[in-house]
Amino acid sequence: MSKTPLQPPSWAPPRGYANGVCVAVGGARHVFVAGQIGWNARAEFESDDLIAQARQALLNVRAVLAEAGAGPEHICRMTWYVVSRAEYLARGRELGAVYREVLGREYGVAMSAVQVVALMEERAKVEVEVTAVVG
Repeated sequence: MSKTPLQPPSWAPPRGYANGVCVAVGGARHVFVAGQIGWNARAEFESDDLIAQARQALLNVRAVLAEAGAGPEHICRMTWYVVSRAEYLARGRELGAVYREVLGREYGVAMSAVQVVALMEERAKVEVEVTAVVG
């Protein structure tokens, strides 16, 4: 098994983890994107709004996928971790619009959403992790 860490070059380096890993299995590449939150490449939050953070988290997912030569069309599984179930449900239409804006109309994705007490970064309202398969 060949395992390659994925790190967009303009991003601040992670501490204690990889932003993603690409594993070659047979003729396919399996891409595991670590939970991405709504901060920018400098690991700074630009907003405390759920929708803005979700948009940035999805852009971050897309950036890590690109490091493996993958895109939204390769996503097979996605998990959302949110700190407020009520806000997630109330703003579903806005979240759907941001999803389509960033990832397109890739709806053949096994998806879970989980409410958590808190995320590791205090200002984070959402974290998204993804598994993709290429080839």
